[in-house]
Amino acid sequence: MEVRVHGTHFDLSDDLKALAEEKVTHATRMFDDARTADVEFSEEANPRIAERYRVEITAVAAGQTVRVESAGLDERAALDVALEKFERQLRRLKERLIGRSRKHSDKQLNAASPGVEEDLGAADDIRIDRVKRFAVKPMTPEEAALQMDLLGHGFFLFLNGQTDRYSVLYRRRDGSLGLIEPQ
Repeated sequence: MEVRVHGTHFDLSDDLKALAEEKVTHATRMFDDARTADVEFSEEANPRIAERYRVEITAVAAGQTVRVESAGLDERAALDVALEKFERQLRRLKERLIGRSRKHSDKQLNAASPGVEEDLGAADDIRIDRVKRFAVKPMTPEEAALQMDLLGHGFFLFLNGQTDRYSVLYRRRDGSLGLIEPQ
């Protein structure tokens, strides 16, 4: 497995790089298809922030993107917390994949909620800070829910393999999931 370790606004020591590579390689041992992982260290410039050191780990395992981030008082503490989260996410992914292969029942998500329109105000108020681009592959809503949980996002855009239409899966305030499908 190739583990890329780099720092943003931060100089990494060789022993910290070696430690991160070893730990991430060990964490991904349960997935044979995990080829690359990216470990990014950064340091916050603001001295008022107690947990200044941040670590973000991103890897692709079983066709799913797993991403975690954490902060700590020093770079090793942040790495340890990130690795705990990373191993927990990988274990959850493995358990879900095993559970899905053993159960063939069709699970249905919550029915689509009626459309809600909201007045955003004048167009001058809208500002886009970041644009993300990613490849969209066909998947079931259950796979999209898994991917959304692994990424830690509140919503997920995907191409529904059952209907061949784009859909949005989102987490509702009560913790359940909602699915938005075009007509």
